[in-house]
Amino acid sequence: MLQSAKRSYEYLINHVPKLLLVTIIFAIFIQVFKQAPRHLLNRYYFIHALAFSLLTISILAFYLLNKPRTIYLLDFACFKPPSILRVPYATAAEHGRIILASQPKSIAFQVKIFERSGLGEETCLPHSLHYLPPSPDMVDARDEAELVIFSAMDSLFQQTGINPKDIDILIVNCSLFAPTPSISAMVVNKYKMRSNVKSYNLSGMGCSAGLISIDFAKNLLQVHPESYAVVLSTEIITPNSYMGKERSMLLPNCLFRMGGAAILLTNKMSQRKRAKYILLHVVRTHKGSEDKSYRCVTQEEDKEGHVGIALNLDLMVIAGNSLKSNISTIGPLVLPATEQLLFLFNLVGRKFLKLNLKPYIPDFKKAFHHFCIHAGGRAVIDELQKSLRLSSEHVEASRMTLHRFGNTSSSSLWYEIGYMEAKGRMKKGDRVWQIGFGSGFKCNSAVWVCNREIEATKNSAWADCIQRYPVNEPEAVKL
Repeated sequence: MLQSAKRSYEYLINHVPKLLLVTIIFAIFIQVFKQAPRHLLNRYYFIHALAFSLLTISILAFYLLNKPRTIYLLDFACFKPPSILRVPYATAAEHGRIILASQPKSIAFQVKIFERSGLGEETCLPHSLHYLPPSPDMVDARDEAELVIFSAMDSLFQQTGINPKDIDILIVNCSLFAPTPSISAMVVNKYKMRSNVKSYNLSGMGCSAGLISIDFAKNLLQVHPESYAVVLSTEIITPNSYMGKERSMLLPNCLFRMGGAAILLTNKMSQRKRAKYILLHVVRTHKGSEDKSYRCVTQEEDKEGHVGIALNLDLMVIAGNSLKSNISTIGPLVLPATEQLLFLFNLVGRKFLKLNLKPYIPDFKKAFHHFCIHAGGRAVIDELQKSLRLSSEHVEASRMTLHRFGNTSSSSLWYEIGYMEAKGRMKKGDRVWQIGFGSGFKCNSAVWVCNREIEATKNSAWADCIQRYPVNEPEAVKL
């Protein structure tokens, strides 16, 4: 009861300007109709009343015609790797010792990362990386792409009943694998989509590319009415396994795993009741792309000619700065007026009145019911939990996604929403905040509102294991 009253109060506070506008227009109309009988024959009054009515109608028509189209998320599907591809701790450590036999320091470093990574025993790698020694090539990379993408697409079409020929827009984001013919062409050909489908490939944008794709799809759906859009988010890791001894480039070997997600969006009003979520906001911030110190995730070549993904050792500091920039943009869009006023009073007190006050950090728990933090690693989740003052339950989906599937790059945010759906925690009206990090350095946010009651999907990636979660994660696993 108290929680319901609190939500009603916050809703009222946030909609005061709209309520005032409606009240003023209503009051004017009342006055007009009160005066009408006495001045019915007054042509000047009639002209004024008519002009006022036409002006009101014109303003409303202009607003309705220029109002952004509502974007609905009908459903999504996450790739579930076959158990034959799983990489337990023991297997990962043994392969590391064999492949890096001449580099004991690199072996010790990888073992230390495995012990503290937060990954479980069921994360998976593509079949080509199970060989000793691994010898991945373009054919293996395309095989991985087909396995991940086609599996996710098949699940999506099965769940929604949508015909592939009904798809109007196709967006694929994959940072490190950009073959010719393109991945989008591969998908169009596989599912016999229409020849005029609008297809796009986004590459080189890191783990935050999934939300960039959502923003791109949103913009396209604003100008193409009555359309369906599919967003495919994945990272193909087959050609990017590092065999050298640079620590910053060995780290991704320990964290990145197979994964992908297919998301179906539409702007069709006829699908409003069927949709799972409604997209409210997408906020993108890009921190210092010209400054090399901000390039947190890059593909590089070491002195011995080995190519791999390098992680900047100042990743958490840079991520924190980028998050602050994103929060400053999204805060006014989502925070209740009470929190915004507290922030404003604090700012005025510190800057203008010179009061000795600590900076006020808004309570985002008042704006969101669920948080999806990119499962890039335990350190990333820990830092954001601390910065946003979140409880263990708020970051549970992120930690369990990392444990079960590893760092699946841009698709990790969808495994997290899938976790909350499988747990039965997503209720109508709940707000979800997705926070993605990526190379560049980028921090992107998406805000969704749950549109209806959601039941767990029988063929979801979590279906056969959700009963085991959450699990207790030790600080370190001894190998």
